[in-house]
Amino acid sequence: MQAMPAKPTLFSVCSGLFPGISLAALLFAPIARGENAAADSTSDAAPLAPFQLRAAAQADGAGVFLSQLLEAPSDMQRLRLCDAPEFGKSLVLKRSEVTEWARAAGLDQALTNWSGPAVVRISRRSRVLAEKEALHLLTQTLQKQFVKERGELELRLSQPLAAINVPDEPFAIKISDLPTAGVNSAFIVRFDIETAQGEAVGSWQASLQAKVWRDIWVAASAMKRGDSVRGADITRQRRDVLLCWEPLAEFTPDDSSLEFVGPVQAGMPVWARLIRQRAVVHRGQTLAAMVQDGALQIILKVEALEDGAAGQIIRIRNPLSQRDLRAKVIDEKNVLVSM
Repeated sequence: MQAMPAKPTLFSVCSGLFPGISLAALLFAPIARGENAAADSTSDAAPLAPFQLRAAAQADGAGVFLSQLLEAPSDMQRLRLCDAPEFGKSLVLKRSEVTEWARAAGLDQALTNWSGPAVVRISRRSRVLAEKEALHLLTQTLQKQFVKERGELELRLSQPLAAINVPDEPFAIKISDLPTAGVNSAFIVRFDIETAQGEAVGSWQASLQAKVWRDIWVAASAMKRGDSVRGADITRQRRDVLLCWEPLAEFTPDDSSLEFVGPVQAGMPVWARLIRQRAVVHRGQTLAAMVQDGALQIILKVEALEDGAAGQIIRIRNPLSQRDLRAKVIDEKNVLVSM
């Protein structure tokens, strides 16, 4: 019987294709090549850059951010770690505390490869408030809250203002104390500075001189009692109303219904008490008085006991009964008595 040929093995096939190469070399070559490739890729990759902690950092009222504490590239995540220290104070954080705060804030990479100082000292950014800027802020605040529509406030310092260290961030001035008389020619004001986050920075005071400018009516020449406002020699001048101790008159210069009730010297302001509606009836004048009592109307002759303008209430007297009454002036001849 003829013997069947033996079935070829993997070794015989590989030996036939690659004479002179052992089976072990063929089997382990791919593994070696994989290890070498991994080694090559590892050697080509750049080492993880260390996180260098700064020795000192500055923050504002918005809080402390990771990018402020690290000598990091500009693309470092802007993560808020904690509140900023109070103005004038500082906060010291260790590397481990920075790592813990960053992880809690959601940092997506580990802070393990540290370099630089072991701690960072954090303070608030600050600047010196210049005297000119402080005066401008005080003027704005006093104008808005106290002077309002009285005129345009002008302030000067009576004494130099001490240097004020303020946060280098938005803040506001708040008036905490003002004299009972308010803004006057010379006064002392006490004020507070508060940040946009509501943090109190401190309190200061300033000695001030003030003027409140406004255009007012001034007599260009002397006026006498009874002169009409219409056609009067008056002009508008810019004056400091803090030097005007009485209410000032405001009127339309061509109003023929107004008159002066007292003399006004040239160059003097026109006070409100010196202007009134022109009298259409005068003391001692005989008038027709209409007396109304429900549907009953009676007209009688009366005597005016004082001057009166249209619409004004004056005293009158019934010459028959000698009884004094009060009546509303209708025009230069008639008054109305309401019972």
